[in-house]
Parts: sequence; structure tokens; C-alpha cells
Amino acid sequence: MDRPIRYAVVGTGYRAELYIHALAGKYRDKHQLVCFCDSNKNRMEFHNRVLQERFQHPAIPIYAPKDFKKMIQQEQVDQVIVVSRDDTHHEYIIEAMKSGCNVITEKPMTIDEKKCQKILDTLKSTKQNVRVTFNYRYGPARVLVKEQLIREVIGEIKSVHFEWLLDTRHGADYFRRWHRRREHSGSLLVHKATHHFDLVNWWLQSTPTTVFAKGGLFFYGNPQKSGGERCQDCTITQECPFYMDLSKDPTLEGLYLKAEKEDGYYRDQCVFSRQINIFDDMHLLVQYRNGATMTYYLNAFSPYEGFHISFTGTKGRMEFREYETVYKKDPATGFVRRTVLSQTYEVKIWPHFNEPYELKVTAETSSGHGGGDVRMLEDLFGIGGKDPYARAASAVDGAYSILTGIAAFKSIQKKIPVDVRKLIRI
Repeated sequence: MDRPIRYAVVGTGYRAELYIHALAGKYRDKHQLVCFCDSNKNRMEFHNRVLQERFQHPAIPIYAPKDFKKMIQQEQVDQVIVVSRDDTHHEYIIEAMKSGCNVITEKPMTIDEKKCQKILDTLKSTKQNVRVTFNYRYGPARVLVKEQLIREVIGEIKSVHFEWLLDTRHGADYFRRWHRRREHSGSLLVHKATHHFDLVNWWLQSTPTTVFAKGGLFFYGNPQKSGGERCQDCTITQECPFYMDLSKDPTLEGLYLKAEKEDGYYRDQCVFSRQINIFDDMHLLVQYRNGATMTYYLNAFSPYEGFHISFTGTKGRMEFREYETVYKKDPATGFVRRTVLSQTYEVKIWPHFNEPYELKVTAETSSGHGGGDVRMLEDLFGIGGKDPYARAASAVDGAYSILTGIAAFKSIQKKIPVDVRKLIRI
């Protein structure tokens, strides 16, 4: 019997939970979680307690970043799962490949073109494998759209309009965390929009060539609305709709509130801080190699959450809408509350010279990201097999997904269109 594949998880914040629980639970027969690496010992110890209490899994060794290479050798690691802060991804990806490991990395693969080039160069020299975890590719509704495009139901795609809205809870959370600093996240044009740009690349089976963009910080980052640098020390907690109490959530309390004494990282920073240097409202015009053009809009302070994308082709038009959250009045209490919808999707085809029709979309509530997480984990750790939709994303896919956002930020700064093809060598 072959020995289980041995995994190290680098970065043990909230998102790491997805991979840790999968490896300690459903997939533990053929896969073995052997060690953690993080700059914060408290977070690693939190996950070790969860392993023991929830999964009856033994605690695993923990390592500091400076011992990363030693960890790979000592624990005989086969694959490294990178879930650290975005601007550190390239360090672990590159060192893992040089040490003979394959890599699974959270999106974005990295945050700028120089780091991206280093990853691709190391990939070429080491011949290792890098997977980027784009869970949005796996959601049933997005796959349904892919099917229609493969079948050319609306012909050859000439234009795309894509609008993604983050509400004042989800959107605000990016402005509380380290994501609010461009040097850590690349901005929402990279950290968040990498999902969206990858979907379009995958749907169109093409890559971006030219990007022109505009953007600004219009809602968050207003120090006049701030009552302090973090929620815990805020003077206006009763009046502020963005107030967050980390102690109310056991996971957030364990991973962040109780861990902050070690590294000084606050998970509840004020969304109106003057330290914020990313945009909350972004507009792009993108040209693709296949001749299609996309207009894209991302907003992080919308009253509801969801997205709308439309494809216009030579045989008609397809529209895809998804509503995730809205504010509704509770009939029992009379209070208006943020309500998470049961993944309300609408996919409609408008053929030329014929009646429009809707496609049935199965609602998915069993896992995160519209059913994408559970299916992505099965692709990563399950039996596998040939995928007709080619959902597994490579390092090159990861590169093209971030290059649109990198080019967009440069375009906003320079006020000119940016040629994506000149940013790196692929």
C-alpha cells in the first residue's frame, strides 16, 4: 500500500480551516496532514486543539517561517498548501518547489508581476506542479454557464459585462484586515477580483491583452467617521453599524483576539482608518486575445451582495445573475437584518429571432462559494479523473488572473491603458 501524501499548511488564519478540516476528516485515509507553519504560534495551537477535539487527530508539529525549508525535510513533506498573507505566497511557493514539493496555493497566487515572474521561472526550472484554488470554477451555476459557452449556444462571444457587488458587511471586512494595504494584498483588484478575472478567462478560454481602469476610495477610509483604530477601543460602538466584537465568535476569538499579543495583528481594525490605501469602487475595460471585450465593475459598499454578468455573442445573449444577501425586516421583531439568501441564481438565454428561455439552476447551500468549496476539495484530494470543464487551475492560470488586476492598478495610477503582455514572460 502506498503511503499517504504528506501535507504542510503554511499560514493558519481563517481560510486555512477549509484545507485542515478536509485533510483531517474526509480525506485522511490517503492524505496526511503533518505540520503547520506560521509566524503566530497561538494560531497553530488553536488548530491543533481543533484537530484533537473535533477530529480525534493527533496534534502536529509547528514551525516558524524561518524554519520552512527545515520543516519540509524533517517532516518529509510532499505537498505544501499556501494560505499565508498574499504578499508572502511567492516565498513559500518558490522554496517549496526548490525543495522538491508540489504546491496548492490560495488565490491570488501572488500580488505583483515581479513576484509572479519569479514563480513562473522557478516552475520552469524545477518541473514541479502548482495548483491555484479557484473555487468559483466549481460551483454548479458557473459550470452551467461554461456548458452553454462550450456549446456556442449564443455563438462567438464578442462582449462581456460583469458587475460584482460586495455588501457593507462582506465588503467592509476587507477594510478591517491586512487586505486594506495594497502592499499586502495587491488591492481588491488582485485579492478579490482574481476570482472574477479567472472566471472570465476560463469561460472565454482566452487571456487579457489590454486594460484601462478608473477607481477610487469613496466610502471607507474616511477618518472623520472613525471612533478609534480598532473596534475594541472604539468610542462610538453603539452608533457604528460596522462595529465588530471578536469575542462573540469562538473561531475569530481563538485565531485572532487571543493571538494578537504575539504579533500585534488586529482583526477588527476600523474601516474608516486613514491607513487604508486600496480602492472600494473600480471600473475596467479589458481586451482579450480572442477579440472579446469586457466592461467590469467592482463595488465594496453595496446595500446587497451578488453579481450580474452578460455575454453577447453572434447568435444572441446570455445573462447570469446571483443574489447572495439583502436586508429584510424580521416580521417577528420588526428589526431590519442582513439576510443570506439560498443562492438565488438566474440564467437566461436570449437567442436571435427566437423567444428567450431560462435554464434551471440547482440551488447549492451545502458548502461555501455556491457549492464550489466541496467540489474543489474533491478535485484536489479525491479520486480525480478527467474533467470536461478543465477546472483545475495551473500557475499560468493564476498568473493571468492577477495580471488583469495588476494592470488595472497601474492604469489607474498612470491614467493610460496598460499592455498586459508586457508585464511578464509566460
